[in-house]
Formats: sequence, structure tokens, C-alpha cells
Amino acid sequence: MKLNLLKKHQKLILSLLFDALGYVSFFIPVFDFFWAPLSAYLMTRMYKGKKGKIAGVIVFIEEALPFVDVVPTFFIMWTYNYYLSEKPFK
Repeated sequence: MKLNLLKKHQKLILSLLFDALGYVSFFIPVFDFFWAPLSAYLMTRMYKGKKGKIAGVIVFIEEALPFVDVVPTFFIMWTYNYYLSEKPFK
């Protein structure tokens, strides 16, 4: 499945799910070793181009650092993409 071709509401649901997965590391700290690179990859697949790559780096750092997992990076990117950006990107 190509994540960048999903519809607006589908990306919202995935964003909420991916952000929720980030909270797992509060209970299982080792989870970050797997989730940080995977979340960066998923972010770059959901949002193509320069902004997707930048968001991928940000989500990787956010998930890799301890106690910063509370930031809903996927939801922030979804909001930016569809409501704050002048030209929404896919």
C-alpha cells in the first residue's frame, strides 16, 4: 500500500495510530529501538518530498529521545499538511 496515496481521513487515522504506538515505549522502553526508524520511514512514505523528509528526521529524533514521546508528531504533520500549509502536499 502506498501511504502517500491515502485519503485525508485515512491519513488521520494512521497518524493517530502511529502516535499511539509511540506511547508504547513508556511501558516497554526497548520499543523505541524499533519504532524510531520505522516511524521515520512511515513518515517519509506518508508525505513525499522535502517536507516529508524533514518530518521523518524530526519524528526519528522525537521517538529516539527518552520522555519526548508525548509529542504527537504524526498528527502535527497531518494538521500542517491539510490546514496550515498554503499548498497541501500528498
